[in-house]
Amino acid sequence: MVQCSAPPLDLSFAALSDATRRGIIAMLGRASEASITSLAETFEMTLTGMKKHVQVLERAGLVVTRKVGRVRTCRLGTRGLAAEAEWIEAHRRLFEARFAALDDILDELQREKDDGTAG
Repeated sequence: MVQCSAPPLDLSFAALSDATRRGIIAMLGRASEASITSLAETFEMTLTGMKKHVQVLERAGLVVTRKVGRVRTCRLGTRGLAAEAEWIEAHRRLFEARFAALDDILDELQREKDDGTAG
């Protein structure tokens, strides 16, 4: 079954999967806001290309835009990345637990091997 709407985590991770979009987030984190024109110049791309990147970030709720006259400005959204960080942390703990269990098994096998060759 095809889903029409993507869950928020999917939108966020898809938006953050691109280096340019991560760069936009970083730039907006340093400056309170920037015009799409200045972002396009900074990243050496066309206005159309930058608008597409900004739209992806906007759909994910990571960026908000506002048009004043002919200038569209961008700033970081208020949503933040708490849910994404929580998901990553939960999976980091899962991996750590599995690697620790694997280390225990390997240590036990090594002890058995050492005990078998000592006698």
